[in-house]
Amino acid sequence: MKEKPYTELMKTSGSKRKILKESFVLDLYLDMLISEILLNNEKEKLMKKVDAAIDEGNKPAFMHFSKQYKELSKRFGT
Repeated sequence: MKEKPYTELMKTSGSKRKILKESFVLDLYLDMLISEILLNNEKEKLMKKVDAAIDEGNKPAFMHFSKQYKELSKRFGT
């Protein structure tokens, strides 16, 4: 079996690390994107509930859903 020179081994190792690093960054980006989509979806649902409570004149429901919306916004800094 033919052994590879040290420089080739280092290049191969460096390439593998670069690929792993890029893969990690892509996974992190995808996780962030999915979290953002889920957050926006939840906020949209709560806003619809707040709007419906206003339309119905239901103050307790309005207070409940607007409080949830504020807490969600505060928790995620939006």
